[in-house]
Amino acid sequence: MSETEPGAVPGSTPEHGARALAALAGFLVLTYAVAAVGALASSNAAEVYAELDRPVWAPPAWLFGPVWTVLYGTVAVAGWLVWRHTAGRTRRRALTWWGIQLALNLAWTPLFFGARQYGFALLDIVLLVAALLVTIRLFHAGHRVAAYLLLPYLAWVCFATVLNAAIWRSNA
Repeated sequence: MSETEPGAVPGSTPEHGARALAALAGFLVLTYAVAAVGALASSNAAEVYAELDRPVWAPPAWLFGPVWTVLYGTVAVAGWLVWRHTAGRTRRRALTWWGIQLALNLAWTPLFFGARQYGFALLDIVLLVAALLVTIRLFHAGHRVAAYLLLPYLAWVCFATVLNAAIWRSNA
């Protein structure tokens, strides 16, 4: 990557070739594995969601799958871009926080749908928002495009946080 490539940070050295493609595959597999575990932990999600007392502005259940499919893809590509175009401490810190936010994302679905612990799920998603904000800040230092790719994810998670709070309040 030249320093004029969008999102480039002067002095960064990109990973190239087969190694870069293998890493992209790894980021995609890891991120979609989180989605798969969430799906397994919430096999009854549509039923649980239908039974909840939800606010009138709550989206229909069918919307979550397509939205999350796209968002998980952007999360994976953002992580890969930082891995590919940064090095050393910048890469390590950014990807550590990327992993933390992904772990918090993984925990939410079993808490909300599996255990029906809406309060604990709310705590988890608030921590997810905080971790995501740190991740975006660190990504911006390493690869601005990667940070921008996480903004729709942040918006959706913030919306989900408000929805989680409303559901917790109505179903406690």
